[in-house]
Amino acid sequence: MLISTWNINSVRLRIDQVTRFLDEHAPDVLCLQEIKCLEDNFPYKPLRKAGYDHIAVSGQAGYHGVAIVSRLPLKKVEVRRFCGKDDSRHVAASLPGGVRVHNFYVPAGGDEPDPEKNDKFAHKLDFLDEMADWFSGLGPRSKSVLVGDLNVAPSENDVWSHKQLLKVVSHTPVEVEKLSGVIDSHGWVDVARALAPEPEKLYTWWSYRAKDWRASNRGRRLDHIWVSPSLRKAALAGGREAYRIHDDARGWERSSDHAPVSLKLAL
Repeated sequence: MLISTWNINSVRLRIDQVTRFLDEHAPDVLCLQEIKCLEDNFPYKPLRKAGYDHIAVSGQAGYHGVAIVSRLPLKKVEVRRFCGKDDSRHVAASLPGGVRVHNFYVPAGGDEPDPEKNDKFAHKLDFLDEMADWFSGLGPRSKSVLVGDLNVAPSENDVWSHKQLLKVVSHTPVEVEKLSGVIDSHGWVDVARALAPEPEKLYTWWSYRAKDWRASNRGRRLDHIWVSPSLRKAALAGGREAYRIHDDARGWERSSDHAPVSLKLAL
């Protein structure tokens, strides 16, 4: 089972890029974040024409929003709201074989990494805490995959400069600690680092501000794929080639600032 995740930064604006990715890489499941539209405005038709008949959407007008696009049937679709807000930042569904996919778009957190001064940053930390609380209730037999733009680059080699980004939102020690709490809550396996251990540099996001993003290569690993302990063997069976960051898509015309990320599960 090939599962991909992509912060698309407006699915209607970039539907051609989405269908190109589906055509070129043919994932069984594609999870999208920051779709920026309501369910009624989601571009179902071109996706179904591409062979992806099963779609679960949690949309929001102009902001946020997540979706699961699948060639496989989706069951038990669930949407969870976090921190008492009506933001559309999560959708989950079960796939054949009992695998449950959770698709997240964690708040970015604004620019100031101080929860006392910045409500957006405080919300981000609370969101991560609530994720940890929720997933601590998953049993040991859970066959879950967690994907999405988690807006935290956790390790030194997940950013272009550890020292320069320690006080920049997405790589601050408190965010890394909170994300570690989510991982520990269920014993999640961070597949990227299980298959591509440090010191290999891994980035999934490059700012639009860079004149030549590839030459400067000032990236961050904000997009993640994790699996439950029970799926560890399936996630790692294919070796390093089972995990891929599709950085070529970052160079496509009118691209998102995020690259798609894929994992092949040996189920």
